[in-house]
Amino acid sequence: MSARLLICAPLCVEAYALRRGLADLREARGTARVLRTGYGHLRAAAAAGAIARTEAELVAVGGVAGGLTGEMRAGDVVVASSVLNGCAPGILTETFTCPSAPLVAGELRRAGLRVHVGPLASVAGLRSASGHAELAAAGVIAADMESAPLLAGAAGRPAIVVRAISDTADHPLASLRTVAGGLAALRSLRAAAPVLGRWAAAAGSRQVLLASPRSFCAGVERAIDIVELALQRYGAPVYVRKQIVHNTTVVAGLERKGAIFVDELDQVPDGARVVFSAHGVSPDVRRQARRRELTAVDATCPLVAKVHAEARRFAADGYLVALIGHGGHEEVDGTLGEAPGSMALVESAEDVPGLRPADPAKVAYLMQTTLAADEAAGIVDAIRDRFPAAKGPGSDDICYATTNRQQAVRAIAAESDLVLVAGSANSSNSQRLVETARRAGTPAYLVDSAQDIELGWLAGAGSVGIAAGASAPPAMVGDIVTALSGLGGVSSREVVVATESVQFGLPRELRQ
Repeated sequence: MSARLLICAPLCVEAYALRRGLADLREARGTARVLRTGYGHLRAAAAAGAIARTEAELVAVGGVAGGLTGEMRAGDVVVASSVLNGCAPGILTETFTCPSAPLVAGELRRAGLRVHVGPLASVAGLRSASGHAELAAAGVIAADMESAPLLAGAAGRPAIVVRAISDTADHPLASLRTVAGGLAALRSLRAAAPVLGRWAAAAGSRQVLLASPRSFCAGVERAIDIVELALQRYGAPVYVRKQIVHNTTVVAGLERKGAIFVDELDQVPDGARVVFSAHGVSPDVRRQARRRELTAVDATCPLVAKVHAEARRFAADGYLVALIGHGGHEEVDGTLGEAPGSMALVESAEDVPGLRPADPAKVAYLMQTTLAADEAAGIVDAIRDRFPAAKGPGSDDICYATTNRQQAVRAIAAESDLVLVAGSANSSNSQRLVETARRAGTPAYLVDSAQDIELGWLAGAGSVGIAAGASAPPAMVGDIVTALSGLGGVSSREVVVATESVQFGLPRELRQ
C-alpha cells in the first residue's frame, strides 16, 4: 500500500534524520515514506517524474539549506511560504506557493524550534557571498538546490517545504563551522519530521462556514479611525492609553504608524496628545489628564458611554448599581469609576448574595457590553430573584455587534466539527464567542493568527466554522482560509444571521 505522504530528501543523512523523526510519531507509521532524491537541481529535476507518478496524496520536501538573513543561526528551521526557481543565472521565478506554511510554522514553534517563514530559492549551485546578498535583497530568506525542481513533481497536490539551516550569511559552508552547523540542522530536521506527519493527518478537503457578521464593529472602526486621523492631523507621536482595541495586529499596525501605547497617563509627557481607548475611562482619568494639561481625544465606544451615563443616573437616584462583568477588564474599570461608592461588581450568580443595598427596593443592574447574552441572563435572573424590584437599563447594554456575532457562532457551530475564532486573548467579546460555540457542543479555539491553529484540531474536521471577534481585522479570516486551502480543497459558505449598518460619528475635534 502506498504511503499517503511522500517526503523528499536530497541526501542520505537528511533522509535518515527524517525517518528517525517519523519513527517517534506513532500515527505516521505506514502513512509516510521518505524518498532520497539526490543532491543538486539536476538530480531533483530527474526525480520529479518519479514523484509525479506516485500515488501519494501529499508531498513534502525536507533537508538543509543556507540562511540568508542576519538573524538566522544553524539549527533554525525555514518553512517556505513560496519557492522560487533561481537555477537559471540572473532569473528568479516563482514556482510554488505553500499556503499551509503558517500552520506548519506554528506547530514547529510549539515543538520548541526556532522558525522563519518566507520565500526560499532553489539555485543551480553554491553561491558566493555576493550571490547570497543578491537573493536576500530580493526578499529570499534561505536557499537550497532542490526544492523547486522537486515541487514540479507535486503536480497540484498539497505540498510543503521545511528546511533546517546548516550555514548562514555569517558562517557559509566554506567556514570551519560547517560540521557543527550541519549537525545542528540534522537534529532540527529530525525534530521537525513529526510535524510533517501531523500536517499530513490534518490534510484533506473541507467545508468552511463563515460566520456573518464578523470582525470589526462600528465602535472598533471608529476608535481605529480616531488614532489614524490624529496621527495624520497632528503627526507622530500620538499617545494612546491602553490598547485602543484588544487586538495585537491592530495595535502593532498603529505602532508602526507612530502611535505609542501606554498603561497609564504618568507615562505620557506633560502637554502631549493622548487618545482614550474604545473601552472608556473613569472620571478620575479625565481629571488627571486635565491636571497634566494633556490634549485628550476620546475614542470611547458610544455604547460604552451609554452604560457610563446609566451608571451616573442610577447612582444619582440613590440606587446600588450591580455591574455585571469581568473584573480587571478596562471597560469594567472605567464604568465602576463613574460612581465607585454606589456600584458593586457582579461576575457570577454566586456574587449576588453578597450585595448589601441600603434599600432593597433600590437596586439596579448594568452590563459590560461584550458579555455573552445567555451568561448575563442567568445573573440577571439571580438579581431579580433576590431583588424583585431591581431595575435594568433602558435598552440592552450588551452591544448589537456582540449579540450578532454570538448568534452567528451558534449558527455555524450547529454545522461544524470545529470552530475557530479570530481574535486576541485579551478580547472579551472574542473569548465569549469561543464559549458560545463550546456551549453549543462544538470544539472551539481562539487564534490570533493562522500560526496559532494546531494541526491536531484539524485532523478529522471536515467542516470548520470561522468567526472573528469585533476587534479582529477582516484580513485575519482570509489568512485562515488561505492556510486551510494548503491542506486540500476548500469550499466556503457564508452563514448570515444579521446585516449591520451602524456607524458612529467622530469626536468634534477630528470632524473638520
